Amino acid sequence: MDIAETSLNTNSTDKHDAEAPGTQKKLENGQNGQAVVEEAPNAHTMSYIETIVHVFKGNIGPGLFAMGDAMKNAGLILGPVLTIIIGIVCVHCQHLLLQCSKKMRNKANMKSYPDFARTVELCFENGPPRLRQWSKTMRIIVNVFLCVTQLGFCCVYFVFVSTNLQQIWNQYGIVINDYLNLLLICAPILLTSLITNLKFLAPCSVLASAFMLIGTGITLYFSVDSLPSPSERNYVSSLETMPLFFGTTLFAFEGISLVLPLQNAMKVPRNFHRRAGVLNVGMVFVTFLFTGLGFLGYLKYGEDVEGSLTLNLPQDDPLAQSVKILISLGVLLGYALQFFIAIQIMWPGIEEKLGPFSYPLVGEFIFRTFMVFVTLAIAMTVPKLSLFISLNGALCSTALALVFPPFIELVVTWEESKGPGAAILLKNSTIMIIALLGFITGSYESLAQIIREFSS
Repeated sequence: MDIAETSLNTNSTDKHDAEAPGTQKKLENGQNGQAVVEEAPNAHTMSYIETIVHVFKGNIGPGLFAMGDAMKNAGLILGPVLTIIIGIVCVHCQHLLLQCSKKMRNKANMKSYPDFARTVELCFENGPPRLRQWSKTMRIIVNVFLCVTQLGFCCVYFVFVSTNLQQIWNQYGIVINDYLNLLLICAPILLTSLITNLKFLAPCSVLASAFMLIGTGITLYFSVDSLPSPSERNYVSSLETMPLFFGTTLFAFEGISLVLPLQNAMKVPRNFHRRAGVLNVGMVFVTFLFTGLGFLGYLKYGEDVEGSLTLNLPQDDPLAQSVKILISLGVLLGYALQFFIAIQIMWPGIEEKLGPFSYPLVGEFIFRTFMVFVTLAIAMTVPKLSLFISLNGALCSTALALVFPPFIELVVTWEESKGPGAAILLKNSTIMIIALLGFITGSYESLAQIIREFSS
């Protein structure tokens, strides 16, 4: 089911003429004689600024502060270069997803863009005959990856906030058990997780982004103080640690599952994907931030850099303590945005199987509460933040960000007996091969190190 149709209540249709918001217009002479639905403003959706705040918050989380650890695993010179390349490829793949979604929307004459899984399903339904039987299976696979990825982010958020707050408690001599600390964090997370509309989540994202940006600025202030010589760091790290870099960086670029819901939620959806649109502007800023903070973090702390740069800040400095509080609040408020995607995938199926409910909203609240406690329980078993981040990135983010988008473009552009074209085939095959290598090696290395942490 389309996320926009289940929760955002949008009629995000295209528009070129000055029509009333929420109306739609068909162009009878679309490509191949097919009617094309064009984008129209919707009166009850988000503005450019509100959407770009969601893009920032959807990408700027624990992954940002793990980039110092990522650079350690790649090297002071190689790490930034690869981060920029990965960022460019990720944004390109997000545009591929948007383009395929638009093609399927026009083909099916839908009012709004189909979500990620529905886009994949429609691509297979309208692709080469041999692949059409796999359409429903592919939709299920994508939904599983989306749910696991988003809930994995939520688990990392729990661990991130708990680890930073535990340092603060220890500094002031407050003794709080790790499990109790997680339960205390769970209360505010649960409250924000009961918000069922992206429009109403915008204030949380604004606050979270403000906290994160202020905290990031102060972290940069500490990171640039008394920097050692770059010659003291590895310019290129060993091949063995490269999979961990790949996984952590892919985790950091965590926003692909948000692009279609956010585009559907915009007042003018085309402002999301145009050249100076929300996606490009937001991701240029995000990539620059990842690269800069990761480079400075590794340069400053070297091999001692933690899975979150906040853990390297001076524990007895009040300003450093304020950073941990600000960033913890920012991550805490960002939990609901990542949680939102998973719930909107799972809840319609639960409602269909167990419903109809007398009070559907109460039923959804109960389910949301249950899933928050599931992520809490998983977070309680995580041995080390950096390894969990790398595993989540390598295992799930890779497939969503770098495998499915180029694959469905090949399916959509396939022509009987001609194929998709040599350039598209070469480009997309290269992306998928590299992604699969990262998927296999990153998952293996992360799991191996997690097992070693448990056994030590």
